[in-house]
Amino acid sequence: MKVTVIGAGTMGNGIAHTFAQFGNEVALVDLNASSLEKAMAVITKNLDRMVTKAKITDKEKEATLSRINSSTDLNTAVQGSELVVEAATENLKVKLELFRQLDELAPKGCVLATNTSSISITQIASVTQRPDQVIGMHFMNPVPIMKLVEIIRGYSTSEETTKKVVNWSQALNKVPVEVNDYPGFVANRILMPMINEAIISLHEGVAGVMEVDTVIKLGMAHPMGPLQLADFIGLDVCLSILNVLFEGFGNPKYAPCPLLVNMVNAGKLGVKTGEGFYSYGHGTKELIVASSFQ
Repeated sequence: MKVTVIGAGTMGNGIAHTFAQFGNEVALVDLNASSLEKAMAVITKNLDRMVTKAKITDKEKEATLSRINSSTDLNTAVQGSELVVEAATENLKVKLELFRQLDELAPKGCVLATNTSSISITQIASVTQRPDQVIGMHFMNPVPIMKLVEIIRGYSTSEETTKKVVNWSQALNKVPVEVNDYPGFVANRILMPMINEAIISLHEGVAGVMEVDTVIKLGMAHPMGPLQLADFIGLDVCLSILNVLFEGFGNPKYAPCPLLVNMVNAGKLGVKTGEGFYSYGHGTKELIVASSFQ
C-alpha cells in the first residue's frame, strides 16, 4: 500500500524506513528540502548497518530505498495514500493546522495517524470531518528496531480504523498495544515522571549524572539511565510532554524540574545539539558539568 509520512526528522525517517522495508510505497514529506536529503542519508546509513549485520541483503536495501520518494509538496504526496502518519514537531498548533490540511487533501478513505507522544488524539481529530479515521500511532525510537507501537484511540476513532492500524503495525513486525486517549497515554505518562524525578534528584544534589543513571541501569535493569534517555529523546521533547501532562491533569507531580527548563532555554537539548546531560562531540559520550545549568 502507499503510506505518506510527514516530517523528515528522527521519527519520520525511521517510520518511512520501516514501512518501505516491509514492502510499502512511501512518500516522505517535509517543508525543508535539505531535511529530506539528510533523512535519506540517515536511512541509507541505517540500511547499510543492517546489511553489515546480515539482517538484510544489499538487494533488499536497494529495494527499500527505491520505495521511498521524498517531496516538499503535501498535496501530491498524499494522493492515493491509504495511511498518513504525521511525525512533525510536538506542537499542538502545528498538528491542528496540519490535520486540517490533511482532511482536505487526503483520499476519503485514508486513515490519518499521528505519531504524537502525548497530545490528545480527540483534540487533533476535532479539526477534521473524519474523526472516526484519526488515530494515534506512537512508534518508539529507533523505529526500525523498537517493537512497540502504542495505538491510541480517540473518542471517535472507529473499530474499523483501529483494526486496520493494528494489522498494519503487525505487518511491520511490530507489537501494537491499544490504549485510550489520556495525556501521555501509557508510555510517557509513566516514563516522563521518572525522567523528571531523575532530573530533580540531580538538581537537588542527591547524586550526579553518572550515579543517577548507574543506579537505574544496574538496579532496575534498564538499558540506559533516565538522564541519558532524556538526552536521546531530546530535552525539549521531554519538557513539551511534561507540560502536556501538567496541563492535562493539573497535578504538581508533573511540573517540569527547573533544571530541565533552564537547559532547554540554554539550547542544551541532548544528542540533537551535541550536549545535554552528556556531551556528544566527535562521536564520543562524556559527562559534562550539568551543575552549570542549575
